[in-house]
Amino acid sequence: MDIHMTAEIAALLFITGLSAGFVDAIAGGGGLIALPVLLSIGLPPQIALGTNKLQGTFGTLASSYQFFRKGQVDFREAMPGILYTFVGAAAGTTLVQNISPSFLGYMVPVLLVGVFVYTLFSKSLGYERRPPKMASRVFYTVFGLALGFYDGFFGPGAGSFWMAAFCVFLGFDLTRSAGFTRAMNFTSNLVSLAVFILGGNVLYSVGLLMAAGQFIGGRLGANLAMKKGAGFIRLVFLTVVAATVARLVYVTYLA
Repeated sequence: MDIHMTAEIAALLFITGLSAGFVDAIAGGGGLIALPVLLSIGLPPQIALGTNKLQGTFGTLASSYQFFRKGQVDFREAMPGILYTFVGAAAGTTLVQNISPSFLGYMVPVLLVGVFVYTLFSKSLGYERRPPKMASRVFYTVFGLALGFYDGFFGPGAGSFWMAAFCVFLGFDLTRSAGFTRAMNFTSNLVSLAVFILGGNVLYSVGLLMAAGQFIGGRLGANLAMKKGAGFIRLVFLTVVAATVARLVYVTYLA
């Protein structure tokens, strides 16, 4: 399929990609901005999901690289998580093209409320590194498979879950957590994109236009996150999680 690409729609898509990439680089949640816009221009859900993965891959690539350059991501350390996320995302994306993910909509808002409340009342969480509560190999196996599958299958809040998990279970500060989260998100986006392409569910004209904005926004957001530090990331993180919960509750229970 294709859409009638007017100047207004092109500008909307570029600005949406820029905004989504910027927010996603800091605290996750870029899909919360991009996916509703893709649906609003008339894309069917499967193609909207696939096109969202195309544009999101560019944003996570740009932000991951910026965090890596500043020493906030050690890819050798993250490799077990990347591998398990790869497997989980491939399984989740394959499944979502055959069945509806709507049943997850009832469970995810509850889990995100838990993340929000825990972060809100754990005021020192993420401001400094802490001793890990879980062996890294076990952590990456469990969360790589689970969150990789979730991101491929459904998606909203995946970055928020990753950031909270890194802080709580591996004792990362928020800046390091943001960097490692982008690496995991890039992996799941790339794998999901490949599966969606094989299924013929990507609209390239839209996705690549948004990707240009995503790439710029991802670089800007990552640089700002590292410059401003944990307090700024925490504020954006809580805002994104609250907005994600509000949207999912509306879509699932009220619309």
